[in-house]
Amino acid sequence: MNIKRVLTAVIGFPIVVAILVLSNKYIIDILLSIVGIISIHEYIKSAANKDIKIVKWISYLSVIGIAFIHLIPRFLYINILVFCIPILLLILFLHVIVTNMRITFKDIAFTLLGIVYVFSFLAFLAAIFGIEGKISGKLLIWYVFFAAWGTDTFAYLIGMKIGKTKFSKVSPNKSIEGCVAGTVGALVVCVLYTFALNTIGGFDISYLIIGIASIILSIIGQIGDFSASVIKRFFEVKDFSNMFPGHGGMLDRIDSVMFIAPFAYMMFLILL
Repeated sequence: MNIKRVLTAVIGFPIVVAILVLSNKYIIDILLSIVGIISIHEYIKSAANKDIKIVKWISYLSVIGIAFIHLIPRFLYINILVFCIPILLLILFLHVIVTNMRITFKDIAFTLLGIVYVFSFLAFLAAIFGIEGKISGKLLIWYVFFAAWGTDTFAYLIGMKIGKTKFSKVSPNKSIEGCVAGTVGALVVCVLYTFALNTIGGFDISYLIIGIASIILSIIGQIGDFSASVIKRFFEVKDFSNMFPGHGGMLDRIDSVMFIAPFAYMMFLILL
């Protein structure tokens, strides 16, 4: 067992719990913006290994924008998320033209990928935390983390013990047994959390709906994990950084959480 990995998780978990419990949506927005700045910096450094010149100013500016999400009306920031792709494409192609192609098509393509990968996914975490209703976003956001962490923890522990069948060359250390165990783990943790909400909070959340949703979110989270591996393989880096001993960088730590966030937000709007 990787001792550094375990210690980092043991130290980091209560910190994340304290932040999510004690913070309001404005503080969360600022903290997610900081996470975004660190993440986009890791992405830019990794891309440099392949001589890709990420357009830094718009990359950093996009993630700084997360800090202001709840200072504008809800309907407006959702529209911004929808229209950010065409706006970004307009700006990036204009950048190619203005620089006389010193910034190439490949550069702006990877710039756009980085912004979509970091900004839009993290922005949905902020959107979830800001949900107001019978069940607040402050409670709902834990489904995202429990789906991701339950998957990661069970996949790691079970995969390390009995994982024999390799899943994909994208991430050779991952096994089919570990992936299945991760999904089961996420299901168990999310159902237990639902039981706690229904019992203590007096809610009436459907276990069947949460069970199906947690399986879907766990699979999406694992796709997010594999997607990060695809990016790292292309950039020829083992980890995005060494910020967290045993876990790699910020992007390594939140890759599955980021992928889950927009789909969880959609599910909450439809199902709850």
